[in-house]
Amino acid sequence: MGFTDLLNDAGGFGRFQIIHVVLLSIPSLLMASQNLLNNFTAGVPRHYCKIPNVTALAGASNNSVTEQNIVSLLPAFIPLEGSGLSKCTRYVHAQWHLLGENISHHGQHTNVTETCVEGWTYEKTDFLSTIVSEWDLVCSLRPMKQLCQTIYMGGVLTGAILFGGLSDRFGRKVMLLWSYFQLAVLGTFTSLSTSYLAYCIFRFLTGMSVSGVILNAFSLKVEWIPTRHRTMVGTMSSIVFTFGQVILAAVAYSLKDWRLLHVAVCSPFFLVFLYSWWYSESARWLLLVDRPEEALRHLQRVARINGRPEMADKLTLQVLQSHMQNEMQSPRTDRTAYDLLRTPVMRRISMCLLVVWFSTSFAYYGLAMDLQKFGVNIYLMQVIFGAVDFPAKLGVLAMLSFLGRRVSQAMCLLASLINHIDHLTDMQIIRTTLAVLGKAFTSASFTCVYLYTGELYPTVLKSHATQDKR
Repeated sequence: MGFTDLLNDAGGFGRFQIIHVVLLSIPSLLMASQNLLNNFTAGVPRHYCKIPNVTALAGASNNSVTEQNIVSLLPAFIPLEGSGLSKCTRYVHAQWHLLGENISHHGQHTNVTETCVEGWTYEKTDFLSTIVSEWDLVCSLRPMKQLCQTIYMGGVLTGAILFGGLSDRFGRKVMLLWSYFQLAVLGTFTSLSTSYLAYCIFRFLTGMSVSGVILNAFSLKVEWIPTRHRTMVGTMSSIVFTFGQVILAAVAYSLKDWRLLHVAVCSPFFLVFLYSWWYSESARWLLLVDRPEEALRHLQRVARINGRPEMADKLTLQVLQSHMQNEMQSPRTDRTAYDLLRTPVMRRISMCLLVVWFSTSFAYYGLAMDLQKFGVNIYLMQVIFGAVDFPAKLGVLAMLSFLGRRVSQAMCLLASLINHIDHLTDMQIIRTTLAVLGKAFTSASFTCVYLYTGELYPTVLKSHATQDKR
C-alpha cells in the first residue's frame, strides 16, 4: 500500500487532475518565450555606419538625394565586404567614382576608411527595436549580445540551486507562487531598462524565477498524477511548451519591439499568480515532512472534486498512516544535493542522468538560441523549429509506451547526432534541414529525460535532482 493507492481511492486521474494539469500547463505557453526571447529582443538588424550630412555631400558632387535613391548611394560611403556593405567601417571621404560619377573636388579618390565614429544606421525590416540597436551592440561590442543570454542562463542555474532546496523545505506551491510573482514583476520591469547593465540584472533575476516555475510546476504536477498516466501527461505538457514556441514567433513578429515583447510575454504571469492559489500542495510531500493533517485535507478536497465524496469521508489519519507507514516513520532529516550521490545506486543514476541532461541541453540550446545563423527569416525559422516538435513529441510518446524510458532516451540521443554532420555540405537547404531534424530529436530527448528524472528519484529528492540536472 502506498500513496498511489490513496490517489486511486481519491479518484485516480479524475476531474481534479485534469484541471490541475491544465492550469499548471498554461504558463508553459509563455515559458518557451523566456529561454528563446534573446533571438528577438537581441536580434541584429542589418546595419551600416551613419553617413554624416549625406545630402550636402551629394549636392557637392551634383547627386540628388531622395528617400528612394539614398540606398543606391551607400557604396560611395560604405566599403564592400563580402557580398554586401561593411557593417563596421566607412570611407573618410565619399567615393563618388564608385557610382560612375565625375569627381569634382580633391581627396575623394583616397579610399581611407574609419570606424563608425558617429554610430550606426539600422534597417527596420526585421526588427523595429532591439537591445542591439538600442545600445549599439555591434562590431567591437557584438559579444555583449551573447553575454546577456549567458547572464540569463546564469540566473537559471542560480534559481535551480536555490529553488530546488527551498521547494523541498517550504513546499512546491509556496515556491511556485513566489516564482510566478517574481517572473511577472521583474520580467515586466525589464522593459523599463535604461542601460545594458540594468537589462542584464533584470534578465538574471528573471532567469532565477524561470527555474522556480519549471522545477516546482514539474514536481507539483507529477506528485498528483498516478504513475500510469505520467507518460501521457508529461508528453502533453511538453507539447504545450511547443505551442509556446510557435506563439512566440507570432507575438515577436507582430510587435518587433523588444520592450513591448518583454511586456507581452511576462505580464500575463500576474494573472497566473492570481489563479495559482487554487492549487493543492503536494500531499505526498506534506506526509513526508510530517504534516499529515494538511495532507489529509488536500486529499479529501481532491476526492470531492473528483466526485468521490464518500471516499473523502472515509479518508482519515489512520488510513493515511496505514498507507504511508514506511515513509512517515522514516527519519526526518534535511535532504541536500549530496544525497543524490550518497549511495552507489543513487550515484549511478545521478551520473547517467547528468550526462543525458548535459548532452540534450547543449545540443538543444545550441540550435534554438541563435536562429539568425541559419540565414533564413528568423520568424519563419522559429515557427519551423516549433512545429517540428509536434511529430517528434507525439512519436516519443509511442516510443515511451512500447519501448520504455531507457531505450527511447538512447535512441533520441543517438538520432540527434544528425545535426552534427551539417558541416559536410555547404548547401544551405541541407544544413537547415539537418538542423531542424536535430532539433526534433533533442526535443524528444528532453521529453524522455524529464519523465525519467521524475520517476527515478524519491519525492524528497525530486527537486534537488531536477535542479542539479538543469
